[in-house]
Amino acid sequence: MEEQKPKKRVKKRRRKVSPVKRIALIAGLVIGVFLLVGVGMAAYLYNQVDSTVDRLNESAGLSEERMNQQTIVDKKPTSVLLLGVDRRAEEQGRSDSIIVMTLNPNSDKSAMLSIPRDTKTEIIGKGTEDKINHAYAFGGAEMAMDTVEDFLGIPIDYVAEVDMKGFQDAVNLFGGVEVTNKFAFTSGEYTFNPGSIQLDGAEALAYTRMRYDDPNGDFGRQERQRDIITALVEKGKDDFSIARFNNMLDVLGNNAKTNMTFKDLRTLSKDYMEAFKDQDVLRLEGSGGKESDGIYYWHPDEASLEDVKDYLGELMEQ
Repeated sequence: MEEQKPKKRVKKRRRKVSPVKRIALIAGLVIGVFLLVGVGMAAYLYNQVDSTVDRLNESAGLSEERMNQQTIVDKKPTSVLLLGVDRRAEEQGRSDSIIVMTLNPNSDKSAMLSIPRDTKTEIIGKGTEDKINHAYAFGGAEMAMDTVEDFLGIPIDYVAEVDMKGFQDAVNLFGGVEVTNKFAFTSGEYTFNPGSIQLDGAEALAYTRMRYDDPNGDFGRQERQRDIITALVEKGKDDFSIARFNNMLDVLGNNAKTNMTFKDLRTLSKDYMEAFKDQDVLRLEGSGGKESDGIYYWHPDEASLEDVKDYLGELMEQ
């Protein structure tokens, strides 16, 4: 029998550095977990799940119109805005990770688009142009949804957000995740080697936040985010247990917000899973730099933005 080589593990740097002040979160974790809600769920768990989802709904702070979406229940093409929020104490925070996921249960196709957080665009409801991640800071999830809708030209039906604590707890709950790292780099107090590596919650957070040393910049960071989302969903499907399920409900209840109802989540897990598996990863091309105010902004290439808008529009109409 061929001897199996041990998996590589990230090596912790000996030199202690100050805590990271900014984070890049993976809100896609939330939708991934939500897609798992219906897997192996027994009838007696209904009340526990329903109660947790009520907590997520109550804390969302959205308008009545946003809270009464029907596209998932009606099994129509739907879109979800996934927000990873950098929040300290009682601050509103900023959405450091902005991902739009569109799922079509009719064609069993989906797409995921990461929007660079420094993208300069009109902040709907504020009347100014600013970085797109400031929309959340100005007006919470509702203003973020309005702004992304205007930017992409498609309706944003649902939102799911998670903060740093929820992200780390979820990764640890599943015993960490395994990903393939393309090149060696350091982030925070961790060093990541090339190849297959196993990450716990704190390591996964550091792994996803690095962008300045990545040759692909923010797009490289987005790719690492998507890799962890996929790894978590696959691991959750293969390693379901009642105990872990209950613990995940606690993680979500304490660290996440959404306007999706319990009925929405059950429909997602049943009728949208095939679409989630067949996913196109979209990318906006563009460039950035400091402007007259001394602040760095990123601008999408007009042709690239139009291509993305056309693709998403067609996916939402099939």
